[in-house]
Amino acid sequence: MAALGVLGITGPAWAQPTANPVATFSGLDKITGRITRFDVYIDETVLFGALEITPRACYNRPATETQRTSAFLEVDQRSLTGTSKRIFTGWMFADSPALNAIDHAVYDVWLIECDTSTDVPAPDARD
Repeated sequence: MAALGVLGITGPAWAQPTANPVATFSGLDKITGRITRFDVYIDETVLFGALEITPRACYNRPATETQRTSAFLEVDQRSLTGTSKRIFTGWMFADSPALNAIDHAVYDVWLIECDTSTDVPAPDARD
């Protein structure tokens, strides 16, 4: 194997994922049947129904790799008393939304894409 390195031959090179500042989701309210598409900045929390959704990372991978878009999320359920309970922490994949789905009786949320920009004002621009 060392001889291959000397000859300039190496194993397969894996492309690094590209981090993005915005995650785009779709959410389904199962009671009304309404689907909503929404953008969320990384480390910002949005409320979708009773769910507080906070993406911590959103990556695109080259088209040559199987999972091209993934996001790490934290999802809390807000109660009527105002307290929150964590119901999901983990990776969500746009190409396989059911792989790591949020298990909720009223809401479904899935990752659509990661992006570099959005029409939503940046968190520091809203102050």
